[in-house]
Amino acid sequence: MTFSWFWRSVAAMGSVVIAAQAQPPQTIALSGAKLLTVSHGTIENGVLVMADGKISAIGEIGKVKIPSGAKVVDAKGMTVYPGLIDPESNFGLTEISADQMTNDLVERSDEIMPHMHVYDAFHAETELIPVARLNGVTNAVVAPASEDTIPGQDIFIQLYGRDRDQMTMGRDIALAMNFGSDQRRRGNGRGGGRSEYPSTRMGLITQLRQTFLDVQDYEARRDAAAKKDDKAFKRDLKLEALIPYLKGERPVVIGVYEGYDVETIMALAREFHLKVILNHVTHTQEILDKIASYHVPVIIGSIYDFPRADQRFDAVYTLPAELAKRGVKIAISSADAGGPVSSHSARNLPYAAGFAAAYGLPYDEALKAITLNVAEMFGFGDRLGSLDVGKMANVVVANGDPLDVRTDVKQVYIQGVPVPMEDRQTRLRDEYSK
Repeated sequence: MTFSWFWRSVAAMGSVVIAAQAQPPQTIALSGAKLLTVSHGTIENGVLVMADGKISAIGEIGKVKIPSGAKVVDAKGMTVYPGLIDPESNFGLTEISADQMTNDLVERSDEIMPHMHVYDAFHAETELIPVARLNGVTNAVVAPASEDTIPGQDIFIQLYGRDRDQMTMGRDIALAMNFGSDQRRRGNGRGGGRSEYPSTRMGLITQLRQTFLDVQDYEARRDAAAKKDDKAFKRDLKLEALIPYLKGERPVVIGVYEGYDVETIMALAREFHLKVILNHVTHTQEILDKIASYHVPVIIGSIYDFPRADQRFDAVYTLPAELAKRGVKIAISSADAGGPVSSHSARNLPYAAGFAAAYGLPYDEALKAITLNVAEMFGFGDRLGSLDVGKMANVVVANGDPLDVRTDVKQVYIQGVPVPMEDRQTRLRDEYSK
């Protein structure tokens, strides 16, 4: 079986769902629900109107005019909230973890690969997207795996659409960077011997510094060649891809776990004026005040990770609360405990936020950490993340608290379109329950 054959098979299985995605948005009014707006509190008995793919009105019953001809949905007893956003996933890059033919996660031929574009590998037909969508996840950042120091550039997707182009809301929205023990390759993984890749922390940081210096030199030579109309100038895609990030035009998401690694990589980031989003920061409890002093947003995941031997049992569980207490803007990802990101766990995103709330993170901040904060970190705050007039109508209707595992999602709307509430799991259930 080849990779392309597998994905064609997946596409065929999902053809009914894909066909349904062509329906145009209509005017829909959700009436009588509890509205969790995220941005401006809770409306206990409210109305939300969706038209032309956007939220056109929101407010208390009796204060919002429902357009004539609108489809009115009785949502009494339901809770309505904005679609959830996973700040780190591998959607469309993997299907079956144990089958390497279905994994397209990272390019191992070099340690520094900023010119790798997730968009080029993203498969919209993955069966993992409907699974997450059925639990209220409507958007996600798709990133490459973390083995490389710079594995490539992320995309921002909508979890519904005709094809890859329709689902992609932003290409190359952030640069993935990683710094820690997982990036120190020793003997190409054979337990010793020579390797062309760095095997120490000082080797990694030196390699990065030299790369950034090379980018600055390349940009100067490129601009000089352009002024002279030098046709012989040879483009370098690797160095060119880093120019927007060294100019601070786009964020660099730095995956780092230990406090001493955070200090090392942030010194380099400040040296080159990078626009940073810290990621993971799992074992940084001793430098939380310093992290706050950087004034950068932080993605936390996995919240279920084990503490170090010298830490309290709840050291990782309370990390979101401790950072928020210090004024840090946080997001929470669905990353699995003790391992790499997995899109198989993306449906559990609301429960990770609920776990953080159980360990001290204020409820409103927990909900923001999987909605508005994520949208703002990646430049989509004006379109997503809260129930506000003018924003995209990515809306979830559920029978209870979104962070409670007992809650069932009843309907998901993406750009005002009610998405099919089925996935491979429900289809198998229905087939074999007969």
